[in-house]
Amino acid sequence: MSRRNRAPRRQILPDAKYGNRLLSRFINRIMMSGKKSTAERVVYDSLTLIEDKMKRPPVEVFEQAIQNATPVLEVKPRRVGGATYQVPVEIEGDRRLALAIRWLIQNARKRSGKSMAEKLAGELMDTAQGVGNTVKKKEDTHKMAEANRAFAHYRW
Repeated sequence: MSRRNRAPRRQILPDAKYGNRLLSRFINRIMMSGKKSTAERVVYDSLTLIEDKMKRPPVEVFEQAIQNATPVLEVKPRRVGGATYQVPVEIEGDRRLALAIRWLIQNARKRSGKSMAEKLAGELMDTAQGVGNTVKKKEDTHKMAEANRAFAHYRW
């Protein structure tokens, strides 16, 4: 890793079907072992399931789910004088999105269901409605940050 310059961020191209950059980023995170066509099939199948069940545009439901899963605060460990404190810090924009996507995918994989498309559709619908494991994870993160607000002065 270079000490001088940061690597430039790559521009993510919009996905083929909906022309959405966020959806393309989500597909890339679902992808395993470089199998992008499989990841696209899973995501697009889950979006058609969402459209059938909710009677709303699936990209709108997807974006609402991402918005409901996006955290604002998190805690970071900070060592001060032999003690480690959990210090609440605000999350920068790109990391917020990365955490939301990661949590959605993890919780979708944990769900019980027949196929990954059904699991993902269920998790996206639950999160878009403000319920489900992903929203619980976000709320737990916020509660932890709120409980440790007394250590906010250790922020660096």
